[in-house]
Amino acid sequence: MIRRRGPGLVPMTRSGDVVPLSREALWALVHEERAALADDLAALTPQQWAAPSLCGEWSVEEVVAHLTAAASVGRFRWIRSMVGARFDPALHNRRRLAEHRGATPDETLARFRAAVPSTTAPSGHTPAWLGEVVVHAQDVRRPLGLPRTPSVGSATEVARFFASRDFTVNGRTAVAGLRIEAVDGPFATGEGPLVRGTTLALVMAMAGRTAYLDDLDGPGVVEMRHR
Repeated sequence: MIRRRGPGLVPMTRSGDVVPLSREALWALVHEERAALADDLAALTPQQWAAPSLCGEWSVEEVVAHLTAAASVGRFRWIRSMVGARFDPALHNRRRLAEHRGATPDETLARFRAAVPSTTAPSGHTPAWLGEVVVHAQDVRRPLGLPRTPSVGSATEVARFFASRDFTVNGRTAVAGLRIEAVDGPFATGEGPLVRGTTLALVMAMAGRTAYLDDLDGPGVVEMRHR
């Protein structure tokens, strides 16, 4: 059964449970979200490329270069890079970002477009790499006021993964002991004080983007802010 929830299609069983997508379907979502972001970036001014993102100290252009790196570094190259960085993820990320950033924003965008169809990743956790582009796309779009958002289907897959473990983000820790419910799709998990919002806002909050806590409501939001 496929039910339409918001702008995305979410596969569900007759009992209402979300059906996990195949790896091929997840990669199709990754490619879709990358392509949508590349289209959004095409008309940016030099000032917008240099604007701060929601991702730490990185500019918009640096976030895009990071996404290109994430789509270009496989498992063994990732291991070599981490060893060379003495297992410092921040240093690893800075080095790979610098490698994939172009001499100009146009070149950075061209490199990102070339990586859109890539299925290269450091591990087989495909929902995590969907999360990489969903989260970083919003890191760029929100400060720039770009209106497009990922599909509910994409956001639901990422929310389920983030809530189930601490991997690329500390998502499970962020929602432990809370009841989390999406208002635009089927995602729901946990028991405890309620946190409600769009699936995307829940994903971004689990990824540590505090700006999105303002988009959530319920008694559990205070606890999420403390975390």
